[in-house]
Amino acid sequence: MNENLFASFATPTMMGLPIVILIIMFPSILFPSSNRLINNRLISIQQWLVQLTSKQMMTIHNNKGQTWTLMLMSLILFIGSTNLLGLLPHSFTPTTQLSMNLGMAIPLWAGTVFMGFRHKTKAALAHFLPQGTPIFLIPMLVIIETISLFIQPMALAVRLTANITAGHLLIHLIGGATLALMDISPSTALITFIILILLTILEFAVAMIQAYVFTLLVSLYLHDNT
Repeated sequence: MNENLFASFATPTMMGLPIVILIIMFPSILFPSSNRLINNRLISIQQWLVQLTSKQMMTIHNNKGQTWTLMLMSLILFIGSTNLLGLLPHSFTPTTQLSMNLGMAIPLWAGTVFMGFRHKTKAALAHFLPQGTPIFLIPMLVIIETISLFIQPMALAVRLTANITAGHLLIHLIGGATLALMDISPSTALITFIILILLTILEFAVAMIQAYVFTLLVSLYLHDNT
C-alpha cells in the first residue's frame, strides 16, 4: 500500500472548510489566567517559566526594546505549544506550513527594521557599508548587505519549518518501519520501537528549542535596531 508521507501536513478541513484558525486558537486554552490570590501548581510553574525566559531574553534590551516583552513571550508560548500539540497522534502542526511561519516572521522582522530606521537611522544605514570599505567594493557590499537583510525573515521561517517537518517525517518513517517489521523480525521491531521512543523524546526537546531559537533571533534583530 502506497502511503503519502506528506498527507499529515495537508491543511485539515471540516465539511469542506479549513479549520486551521480553530487549531491555531486552541493553544490559548492551555494558558488560562487566574483570578485567585494563590495560584495552583500548574499556573505557578507556567508563570515561573515565563518570568525566567523573559528575564533571560530581555536583559540585553533598553527601554524601547523591553516594550516588546509581551509580544515576544506570547510568540514563544504560541510556537512552543503548537509544536508540542503537533506531536500528538492524528494532530496537525501549523508550524510545518511555510506560509504561516512567514506570516509570523515578516511582520516581526519588518517591525524591528522600521524601529531601527526610525530611532537609529545612521546606525541602520551604516550596516549596509562597513567602515574602511574600498571604493571599488562599495556597490557590491551594499547589494550583498541588502540581500542579507531581506533574507533574515526567510531564514527564520525556513529554519522552523524544516526542523519541525523533518522530525515529523522521521517519526512517521520509523513508526511505519516498526509496524512492518513486527511480523518479519520482532527483535528488530523492538529495536526500531526503542529508537522511535528516543526520537519522540528528542522531538519534544526540538519543539521547545525551535520556539526559543525563533523568538531569540527576533529579539536579537530587535536589539540591533533599538
